[in-house]
Amino acid sequence: MFTTSKTAERVFYLMAYFFEGASFLNPRAYAIMHREHHAYSDTEKDPHSPHFFTDIFQMMKATIITFRDHLKRTTEPEARFSGNYPEWPLIDRIGSSILSRLLFGAAYTCFYIVYASHWWMFLLLPIHFMMGPVHGAIVNWCGHKYGYTNFDNNDQSKNTTPFDFLMLGELFQNNHHRHPNSANFGKRWFEIDPVYPVMKLMHCMRIIKLRKAF
Repeated sequence: MFTTSKTAERVFYLMAYFFEGASFLNPRAYAIMHREHHAYSDTEKDPHSPHFFTDIFQMMKATIITFRDHLKRTTEPEARFSGNYPEWPLIDRIGSSILSRLLFGAAYTCFYIVYASHWWMFLLLPIHFMMGPVHGAIVNWCGHKYGYTNFDNNDQSKNTTPFDFLMLGELFQNNHHRHPNSANFGKRWFEIDPVYPVMKLMHCMRIIKLRKAF
């Protein structure tokens, strides 16, 4: 969707590690898995199509296994899925380590201990620990089961809601599968992708360079 300088890429990499924290996702492994998802959308080769699992937890389990295989390089991806993704081996090793995830989890817990004003708030901690996988599960389950379609993509991708602020535009899955290189996931006048204006601003500030969508 965009290109950027090597310096900005490293800054974004560090920010991704810091803000994803306990649920840091290795960019290379995620990129390969996401490309497989687009290439095999809602077929048996799709790493996380909800139409081949009895519930969302089984889908999450299968997704984790696929991601782990790419992370540990135990499976060789098709050549067309490799390349053109950022890599930083040091951050990848740290961010994917059990120690890093435990330290972030401890930091989250300490924050809740200091600032939580009611006991029930601690029930949110598991979601905080697993925010990345939870977000991915919602997007891939709901975005391929519930909603409406603008395009016939030969799959089950849906636009779950016309106002997608909670998932930051990612529940416009039908649009995204039709135009995977477009930074704007919203395609109709009432479909608002809240991240796109931010990317446009970053483009104007020359932090990134948006590519022409094909």
